[in-house]
Amino acid sequence: MTTSPLESVSQPDPAVLAADDVGAPPGGWPNPRRGFLFFLGLASIGAGMASLVPAVLTLSLKAQQIDAQNATTVLSVVVGVGSVFSLVAFPALGRLSDRTTGRLGRRRPYLLLGALLFALGAVGIIVATNTVTLTVANVVTAVGYSSTAVAFTAAIPDQLAPNRRGPASALAGLSLPVGAVTGLFIAQLVAPNLAAMVLLPAGVAVVGAVLFALRLSDRKLSAAERPHFGWAQFLGTFWVNPLRHPSYGWAWCSRLLLFLGVAAIQAYQAFYLIMVLHFAPEEVAGAVFLSTLVLTAAALVFAPIAAKASDRIGRRKPFVVAAAVVFAVGLALASFAQSFPAFLVAIGVVGLGQGVYMAVDIALVTQVLPDPGNPAKDLGIMNLASTLPGTIVPTVAPFVLAIGATAASPQNFSALFVLGAVAALVGAACILPIRRVR
Repeated sequence: MTTSPLESVSQPDPAVLAADDVGAPPGGWPNPRRGFLFFLGLASIGAGMASLVPAVLTLSLKAQQIDAQNATTVLSVVVGVGSVFSLVAFPALGRLSDRTTGRLGRRRPYLLLGALLFALGAVGIIVATNTVTLTVANVVTAVGYSSTAVAFTAAIPDQLAPNRRGPASALAGLSLPVGAVTGLFIAQLVAPNLAAMVLLPAGVAVVGAVLFALRLSDRKLSAAERPHFGWAQFLGTFWVNPLRHPSYGWAWCSRLLLFLGVAAIQAYQAFYLIMVLHFAPEEVAGAVFLSTLVLTAAALVFAPIAAKASDRIGRRKPFVVAAAVVFAVGLALASFAQSFPAFLVAIGVVGLGQGVYMAVDIALVTQVLPDPGNPAKDLGIMNLASTLPGTIVPTVAPFVLAIGATAASPQNFSALFVLGAVAALVGAACILPIRRVR
């Protein structure tokens, strides 16, 4: 097997990266090469497929089968309950993973658990006959994604020294958009067979998680190394004090703000295409798929380049700040787009910024963790900054869309997208006070 270009990264000056030995395991980082990035990518992209294909497509179709007249209400209940469980599962499973002392290591059991839950969730979606059973199936799938994501994200600081994390972070950061495009493409190939549309993306996720678990050289945690756990630690499962760990706090705020913009464009672009660019409802699915493809392509082109460059020069902050600014520019362009080609150009700019941001931001975050030796819990809390905007934006969007609304233009999408751009710019500024990383 040949070595991936992403795995061949020049060594920076050791003085460039701050805290380059913080969190090193006994004996140093393994820094695996052959196959590690491939199997990490397969697991993370597969998990993205199993998570997003239901969220974007198959849950809606199943809700239509269960209750056509109230399908939107069914979907809202299913997705809302699943989101609540995800918010709890990320830090809770991260805490459990950091404390696991079994023979399989700390991360491998949660990859295997995720594979099992993906399989059970997919079957549950297929056989669901009412809102309750569909909700349970989606909760199982959501927790499966949380379990898998906690494991593959924590494997990056477990396995790789800080100056080698860029390419792996790029793969993890791109896993959701790449998983969405790949999974939707597979689902379209077998449509309208709903069972196949659900099972194929979930099957890729199961295979990816299992293969990465088999490939991962997961160090066993001895009982003596197991972190102390008491009431303070229990409460800390869902909280990191930003006053004690300001660099982590600034990184969390930056990601939350940028993903407010991500949530705005993802959740409302279909309505924008219909109401502003006058797409027919039956044409919107193809247009959204094309825009997602453009976004992902832009991210795939530039994110690996930025990740390698970040490792080579030993700097993270300039890349993250620049990416957030580019993302904001893309959202601003989208807010004033008056044609679909102009909208696609804007989405390409958004994809460039979002891809580079996530590629380097994950590497940055691994270097500002409050407890680098036990990273999964804090990475789980960091994931909340990516998921919370999916709840925040739909809550505030009706008020923003009503700003300046008229009879001719009842929804002010420009205001929503501009607000997302402003949030991204503030997110860029939040990176500047971070001290532990250059």
